[in-house]
Amino acid sequence: MARESQFDLFPVSVHLFFRRGDDVLLVRRRGTGFCDGMYSVPAGHVTQAESVTQAAAREAREEVGLEVSPAALRVVGTMHRRSTEARIDFFLEAETWAGEPRNMEPHKCDAVAWFRATCLPDNTIPYVRRALTRLGRTPWFEEDV
Repeated sequence: MARESQFDLFPVSVHLFFRRGDDVLLVRRRGTGFCDGMYSVPAGHVTQAESVTQAAAREAREEVGLEVSPAALRVVGTMHRRSTEARIDFFLEAETWAGEPRNMEPHKCDAVAWFRATCLPDNTIPYVRRALTRLGRTPWFEEDV
């Protein structure tokens, strides 16, 4: 049996809030093996070679084709949660961006759409829904381990 080290690493992720008035941009996952068929916000992992804001800008471009400067992103919340393993999630809001959202990863997503932040689809990933309920009340921190 492997013994856990005090130095074990776990994933760090970024989640992006793009808001247009009272609406928030959501993507529906497919073919990923994690919460397929459920809505989330554009998101992804931070690599060791990039900062949190650089990772968020990269994910925006890769997933929904939006160009956002790392300087135009602000961290609005942080969550320490368990999925299949412990992870740290940073939630960032984009203040400005260029382009119109479109599905850049059809092998991982089958819908990109705007929804009222107060009327999210029933099939929104629960931890993402909790984060979205905190829009406008920042910064926040949650532990769900």
